[in-house]
Amino acid sequence: MTTAQPTQEMPESIAQLCLQFKMPTLASDLVRRLTDAGHEKAIPVLLDLLEAEQQDRHERRVERLRRASKLPPGKTLDTLEDARLPRALVAKVKELASGKFLDEAVNVLAFGLPGTGKTHACCALGHALVEAGHSVLFTPAFKLVQNLLAAKRELDLPRALRKLDNYEAVILDDIGYVQQDREEMEVLFTFLAERYERKSVMISSNLVFSEWDRIFKNPMTTAAAIDRLVHHSVILEFDVPSYRTDKASRKTKAARAKRKEATTTTEA
Repeated sequence: MTTAQPTQEMPESIAQLCLQFKMPTLASDLVRRLTDAGHEKAIPVLLDLLEAEQQDRHERRVERLRRASKLPPGKTLDTLEDARLPRALVAKVKELASGKFLDEAVNVLAFGLPGTGKTHACCALGHALVEAGHSVLFTPAFKLVQNLLAAKRELDLPRALRKLDNYEAVILDDIGYVQQDREEMEVLFTFLAERYERKSVMISSNLVFSEWDRIFKNPMTTAAAIDRLVHHSVILEFDVPSYRTDKASRKTKAARAKRKEATTTTEA
């Protein structure tokens, strides 16, 4: 709640909010007319209402964006196991969470073996971007390729690409598992080329760039795809042990210790 007494900053704040809500006449005339009519005390109440409207609109927008994003719930920055990751990597992820990279259509490329946390980090970034009001789409790479291929066969590829263009960031998960024929490779390359220098792509991959010929098959197409992605990009390297393997190892050690303890107790 704002103070009960009008301040010099309130008229400007009210004008900015009215413009944000696309009410230019109110922005220019409302405070002046209240003052001329001797209703200055209504100005703080009016600002409170406008700020409440702003917050309510933001919350509704975030909820719509969250549903549309298809992000896995729970994979957020709060649940990211920072202790397992290098400090520099964690710092970079948190820096990216501000969303500034979207302004220049920078790509985020996360590389690492399965289970190292790259998908979780990309999803965590996606959730942070949604909370800030940005539009994000999470999709397994193979699913995006299949959808685009179906659209191409129905002569509807341009419309499908325009629909994807509505998202400020598209997260392609596990691009390394995509094993395509020529048609599938072409639609994936078309998607990447269409977003080049206009909208951001976030990619997780278990394959380093030198192995991307397994995805695009053709050396020229592989080189062209990599060139477009890295031209404006941030690369995140998850050079850590697999979380799932590490967890399984800890469980196995705990079970062995428990059996050993039980055997020792029995012998005693």
